[in-house]
Amino acid sequence: MVRIRAQSTDDDSAVWQVNKSAFPTPAEAGLVERLRAEADPVVSLVAEDDGAIVGHILFSPATLAADSNFIAFALGPMAVLPGRQRQGIGSALVRAGLDACAGPGGRAVFVLGHPDYYPRFGFLPASRFGIVSQFEVPDDVFMALELEPGALAGKAGSMRYHAAFDAL
Repeated sequence: MVRIRAQSTDDDSAVWQVNKSAFPTPAEAGLVERLRAEADPVVSLVAEDDGAIVGHILFSPATLAADSNFIAFALGPMAVLPGRQRQGIGSALVRAGLDACAGPGGRAVFVLGHPDYYPRFGFLPASRFGIVSQFEVPDDVFMALELEPGALAGKAGSMRYHAAFDAL
């Protein structure tokens, strides 16, 4: 049975392997390491099955140009070992991560992701809130989720990822 839990430092090497395996290049694995070292707060969860790490998700701080005191998170990277994909592990990681982001006072979560995947968790195009990404991406792949209803009202403008994303 897969168990979702907070990542520990003992998991670092396994998390690297999961991210390296799930993406075409090791860039995301390096991003995870930089975010863990440089960003605060970070929500980093692993999916563990019979003692093996099979998935990982990371949420890092995001800032809104309209309100620098607004607490938001950026979801990503999220990775599941290729042989374990399409088994609900990614969904379990997203749900647990969203719950964990509310703990440190998170009011919203943003994601650059697949427009057919993330809406199942309540994500909507961020443009519906008048918010744009710092990166030039199609409207339907930059999404937002309010962790508290109305949290993004009046927050139109630009969302900025942690500086570690600039290296991608």
